[in-house]
Amino acid sequence: MSPESLTGALKEEAARLGFELCGACPAVTLRGIDHLRRWLAAGYAGRMDYLAKRAEAYEHPQHVLPGVRSLLVLGKVYRTADPAVPRAGQGRVSRYAWGRDYHEVIRQRLRQLARFHRRLTPDAQVRGVVDTAPLLEKEFARQAGLGWLGKNTLLLNRQHGSWFFLAALLTTAPLAYDAPMEAEHCGTCRACLEACPTGALVEPGVLDARRCISYLTIEARDWVPEPLRPALGHWVFGCDVCQEVCPWNRRSSRTQEEAFRPQAGTNPLDLAELLCLDERGFRQRFRHSPLWRPGRRGVLHAAAIALGNRPVPEALPALVAGLNDPEPLVRGACAWALARYGTLAATKVLQARRAIETDPGVQAEIQRAIDHRG
Repeated sequence: MSPESLTGALKEEAARLGFELCGACPAVTLRGIDHLRRWLAAGYAGRMDYLAKRAEAYEHPQHVLPGVRSLLVLGKVYRTADPAVPRAGQGRVSRYAWGRDYHEVIRQRLRQLARFHRRLTPDAQVRGVVDTAPLLEKEFARQAGLGWLGKNTLLLNRQHGSWFFLAALLTTAPLAYDAPMEAEHCGTCRACLEACPTGALVEPGVLDARRCISYLTIEARDWVPEPLRPALGHWVFGCDVCQEVCPWNRRSSRTQEEAFRPQAGTNPLDLAELLCLDERGFRQRFRHSPLWRPGRRGVLHAAAIALGNRPVPEALPALVAGLNDPEPLVRGACAWALARYGTLAATKVLQARRAIETDPGVQAEIQRAIDHRG
């Protein structure tokens, strides 16, 4: 097949499979690699050490698929319902995590698209990826004409805003390439930079992940630094603030994809109920959800912080029980939250736990909590 015929057939099949965005570009080294190097050197990746370890692999897609010549970059919209306003005792989850794990959904479609490609060009090598391979997806999406990089570091599209996942089909076959998106359409707008609760957007297009709520609740796997805890507000998993204030998202399209519709109890979350989940209960509820990534300890850690930020008396028993959780990360967060309730009863519970606590980190959290109450 000619590159034009193959590209046209692939784009038609991608649309049939539910990808709202699709563009083709050559497999080359992009200017974004220099930005990545500077970003890593500044320490903005935090504890995401895997990025630095794979830095060289990001230089060219050949490290993902040897002999690659082209990329078909794809976008899958995930905007469904609007977020419910959480009441006291409830927390928020980023929209992309309301439904099934998008990796499972998109990989299934990518496998179908790859099989279709192989039927058309049996000699071609093909590989589908969705945000786990060392690939500068947003840069290649711009190169494929799908959008521009916004000041919040996300890819923006005129029709779909930023509420979409990116994926790519890498191939050794030549394709007919789309024109890159050279223009940027953010203008003088600074809404995302000014709205970020933790000041993680240090300048347009530069994110300090160490301060980002999404990083702190998903990637960090450690204590949220105490000065940043109040800024987490009611966020338990991820954060959508910089997207919600973006003008390009006001009238962005919605998807009818059932897999991305909110599962029961995700929009919003009941925080006390979360703290009562054991490992088995957490697995049953979140095994095929993005919330599986930080695991029970990470989600419950963030839930306790959210309860400390918006104290509600009904949640006190769950926080007290959380002081005996097997995970130190959860116990420490519950201690911090109990101190925010400011009651004598909470102080007595903390003092009792201090007497038997063996983890040094939790001991320190409990002492600070008692001192805060005092």
